[in-house]
Amino acid sequence: MLDIKMETFIYVCKNMNYTKAANELNITQPAVSKHIHALEDYYGAKLFTYEGRLLRLTPAGEELRRAALTLMHDQKELCKRISAIEEHKTNLKLGATRTAGDFVLPSFLADYMKANQTANVSMVIDNTHSLLERLDSGEIDFALVEGYFPKNEYDYRVYSSEEFVGLSNKKMPPFERVEQLFSNRLIVREGGSGSREILEQFLHSRNYSIYDFNSLAEINSIHTMLSLTAKGCGISFMYRCGAEEYIRKGLIHPLEIRDCHISHDFCFIWRKGSIYSSDYLDIFNKISLYKSV
Repeated sequence: MLDIKMETFIYVCKNMNYTKAANELNITQPAVSKHIHALEDYYGAKLFTYEGRLLRLTPAGEELRRAALTLMHDQKELCKRISAIEEHKTNLKLGATRTAGDFVLPSFLADYMKANQTANVSMVIDNTHSLLERLDSGEIDFALVEGYFPKNEYDYRVYSSEEFVGLSNKKMPPFERVEQLFSNRLIVREGGSGSREILEQFLHSRNYSIYDFNSLAEINSIHTMLSLTAKGCGISFMYRCGAEEYIRKGLIHPLEIRDCHISHDFCFIWRKGSIYSSDYLDIFNKISLYKSV
């Protein structure tokens, strides 16, 4: 079990406030202070410092925070594995961002479930930020993400580099610059999604934003975005792998924009330093076999 002092430390890191940590743990604030002081004595380093009234982690505290999150993740994973042994079952808990979950993982999951009839499988589709939180808490074991993540906190392997394209229901001549499209409605993912973040960063590098388009339609479903684009309701931007079926059928067409060449990595990630890293790498290698499927 995770030591109560380490659990207290994690909650203080989460809230950056002793009182809020005490309330969530249902203990007193002096008890929180006592636990933090005990950790500081044990490690011989100051873990927190105040900048004015704001609580901040010291470099030593940041190092301990990363290790503590991995410990918490691995403890929960250990509990699941012991329970699975007792029940004669296996558990697979993973996360994925929308494009990866809808278009990359289904073939792997189908074969995995056929080969492991008694396995309990749970897949969460969410944005990268939420998946990182689920990884840290041990709710999922690993994730396949398209968004940005702190590489100093997670071990990872690049699954693929995916082309990010503009789409329309009409074949159009090449455009020299992205701003030539601003007279159109933009069909875009909701705020917080990895694909929207990539588009926003590209536009920002040109001193533009999504709000320079004539109007916006914010949609949290790739299939709905594709359908609306095919019906001529606007143009959209997404990973080509998510639009490939519509492109193949001629329902939508990639836009050629000469100053817009974007690709981005899909990454398989897990908590850095996990004792189960070899198991996660084994799953990554199995998923990688489905790249061309």
